[in-house]
Amino acid sequence: MQSISILGATGSIGESTLDVIARHPGLYRVHALSAHSRVPELAVLCQRFRPALAVVGSAAAADELALLLAERRVATEVRWGEAALCEISSAPEVDAVMAAIVGAAGLAPTLAAARAGKKVLLANKEALVMSGQLFMDAVAASGAILLPIDSEHNAVFQCLPRDYRRAPDQHGVARIVLTASGGPFLQRAVETLDNVTPDEAVAHPKWVMGRKISVDSATMMNKGLEVIEAHWLFGAPAERIDVLIHPQSVIHSMVSYVDGSVLAQLGNPDMRTPIAHALAWPARIASGVAPLDLADIAQLQFERPDLQRFPCLKLAYDALRAGGSAAAIMNAANEVAVDAFLNGRIGFRMIDRVIASVLERLPSRPVTDIGGLLEQDAQARETTQELIRA
Repeated sequence: MQSISILGATGSIGESTLDVIARHPGLYRVHALSAHSRVPELAVLCQRFRPALAVVGSAAAADELALLLAERRVATEVRWGEAALCEISSAPEVDAVMAAIVGAAGLAPTLAAARAGKKVLLANKEALVMSGQLFMDAVAASGAILLPIDSEHNAVFQCLPRDYRRAPDQHGVARIVLTASGGPFLQRAVETLDNVTPDEAVAHPKWVMGRKISVDSATMMNKGLEVIEAHWLFGAPAERIDVLIHPQSVIHSMVSYVDGSVLAQLGNPDMRTPIAHALAWPARIASGVAPLDLADIAQLQFERPDLQRFPCLKLAYDALRAGGSAAAIMNAANEVAVDAFLNGRIGFRMIDRVIASVLERLPSRPVTDIGGLLEQDAQARETTQELIRA
């Protein structure tokens, strides 16, 4: 019986994780759940799964949750804040942590899980994008098991040898190919993208996701972050990580080998597949996802991304090549810019322009400790806000 803490339980990844767990009550139990501010939804989950602990983002949210749980006679202990998130990520009784908090807010608890030697199910790509080598060093030092949840990285993981250790040349790996749906604006005229509304940007054609990550998919910054994440997970340099647009989202990613073989992982676009794979690894369990019927799909299409349509993808490659804190600066600028777009403060095409300006203003620095990294993150956020206000 594995004991699981789920960070970001009320989001789409958290809900899918709980769906898989509920299908296997003899294999998993929920130790802790967290949500930032969606208190009523978290109360319902606590009533159903009866975790020992629940963590929210503020004291007010904690008071609200405690009242709701008392009314339901649920004995879950309520805590709040980053320190509490780190506690439920590193507690001795926890075997695995689903790291599904969106954005930089997930860095501290995800890193705490890695340092504690947990089985880390990584759905928070920003944590690895920001901290890079620091995060991978923590995994190596503690003996933690790092399993990717993003459908693309999970697909790559499944296509690599079981004993793969971030050394592509030792295993005959030529290239890693990440597939992308292309988002909602793949066929839309580029000159009309200035007029995109938030509702249009979050209407993803294949995946049901939160608003921030949906905008990232529309700009393809999400894929850019995945390129950086793939570098750290699999040890491949930027020039050996490709992105290929595949609108059907059936092939989730591929690995090309030096002998000419290309291995691909296929499946219906449902996050329960990679979640079930990581939860049970190295075994396999039922996920609840319908079997893939290729005859029904009939056609699989591919095209290279247009960097004029998706300039955020180029920014991510540039940040990866720059090294140091460039990726953390880019990520911080993107989070602020996307929030400004969703709140009507800037237009859709201002997102990439603002990020580019921040990267020009703030030089990349070596990343030697988390404190310095967070200072760079804060500086990037402040600079982004200044540019948006100007």
